[in-house]
Amino acid sequence: MQLAIAKGETSLGIEFGSTRIKAVLINKHFETIASGSYEWENRLENGYWTYSLEDVIAGMQAAYREMKQEVERKFGITLRTIGSIGFSAMMHGYLAFDKTGEMLVPFRTWRNTTTGPAANELTNRFQFNIPERWSIAHLYQAILNEEEHVPRIDYITTLSGYIHWLLTGNKAIGIGDASGMFPIDEETKYYNEAKLQQFDELLAVKKYPWKLSDILPTVYISGKQAGLLTEKGANILDPSQQLQPGIPICPPEGDAGTGMVATNSVRKRTGNISVGTSVFAMIVLEKELSKVYPEIDIVTTPNGSPVAMVHANNCSSDINAWLGLFREFSEAMGYEIDNAQLFNVMLNKALEADRDGGGLLSYGYFSGENITGLDQGRPLFVRSPESPFNLANFMRTHLFTAFGALKMGMDILTKQENVAIDSILAHGGLFKTPVVGQKMVAAAMNAPVSVMATASDGGAWGMAILASYMMNKNKNESLEDFLDNRVFKDVVGDKIDPDPEDVVGFEVFIERYRKGLEIERAAVEHLLYVKNEGGVTC
Repeated sequence: MQLAIAKGETSLGIEFGSTRIKAVLINKHFETIASGSYEWENRLENGYWTYSLEDVIAGMQAAYREMKQEVERKFGITLRTIGSIGFSAMMHGYLAFDKTGEMLVPFRTWRNTTTGPAANELTNRFQFNIPERWSIAHLYQAILNEEEHVPRIDYITTLSGYIHWLLTGNKAIGIGDASGMFPIDEETKYYNEAKLQQFDELLAVKKYPWKLSDILPTVYISGKQAGLLTEKGANILDPSQQLQPGIPICPPEGDAGTGMVATNSVRKRTGNISVGTSVFAMIVLEKELSKVYPEIDIVTTPNGSPVAMVHANNCSSDINAWLGLFREFSEAMGYEIDNAQLFNVMLNKALEADRDGGGLLSYGYFSGENITGLDQGRPLFVRSPESPFNLANFMRTHLFTAFGALKMGMDILTKQENVAIDSILAHGGLFKTPVVGQKMVAAAMNAPVSVMATASDGGAWGMAILASYMMNKNKNESLEDFLDNRVFKDVVGDKIDPDPEDVVGFEVFIERYRKGLEIERAAVEHLLYVKNEGGVTC
């Protein structure tokens, strides 16, 4: 292994998730040989969810440094070269720069729901769903708001595109991430030309010194080389200056694309669910949907196949907050407990609950939720006096609500569009606790759900696979074949079929969830009123 590392027979994926930056180094057999991570959180500043670029760089360096130290500790070798590298990150959002490379406004992440008017107008104009979190919605909302920075724009990109540009000097983006910026043409594997022209026509009266195609990154499909690590980039990634420049870099991708790769879900009729701060399901389509749905995005796989994406802004944040409260209780009683034990004990209580959660109701909305039509979120837990209020029902209710908005979007695909799904694979931190998360997702989807051994490494491992594909694919070998025949050839997932009683219980819960949305809306309106009156800060 030392020789392979020294010769650079490795691939590195670094993914910038919503709560963690992770670096994963794999060997030529696609096995993880070292990893590193860095915990971080977004902040609400001046009405926008954001991360500072200083944190972006510091977090990347910390994750890389921890991975590098593990290589030194395990193999006794200093990491000086790598066969290929790829960067991925949360999709969507808005990073805008002028001609000098100066950032014009703080990074606006996917989590912001401030772009409703822009998203609605563009959806109507394009006859193509433009969600609020898409980059083009952020840009057009800035135009509608007449923000001063707009005429100065020279380049807009996503977080993965920014990191790639910083380390290679190339304004590139993978097609999957690009499909969350602007609609993609399935035939050309590039931005939809007709819609680009429609957007430019919309802005004609503004007389900006740019056209949209001028300020978007260049689109690359998987397997292509999208640049080389520059000397400046190598020193940013590894401030010890031991990493050598010239390493090939694959197209930067979004976390949706790396999730598809990590779960071998890039063939048609396959799907995957990614669970974290947000939750999204990706189903690779056989045919176009019959109409435009605001709850469903059309994006692409890393090799350009159309995908129906159901994305909910809120998933695990409220569960994490409640478990933090239980941790405080445990510590106040004099008992120390580690994360793994806390999650294992608490999540498993959900298996003892009433099938529908006992009539309890929860909305873990830390932010707005486009699927349910809420511009702002307020975490809310509700129960009636007769509801069986116990720990098991409490935990099942919070797990069910984590997938509540997702379920509403998926019902459109499965019940209205009759989209066929042969398999669903799940990944994310929730599945580190065996069985529980799978059972809840299987109940929500009413389909078998599998988790592979690679699930805990998630998108960073998937990004490393994409980097390896660029370097190691055979001539004309598709990404689907590379994954099936080489990466996942001997990988067996743990599959759980939906329990019919759990499915019925989730259907009962989701009807309660739909009806109770008026309570959540009232809570948002009331707290906004109190805030505006100067009573409290929310």
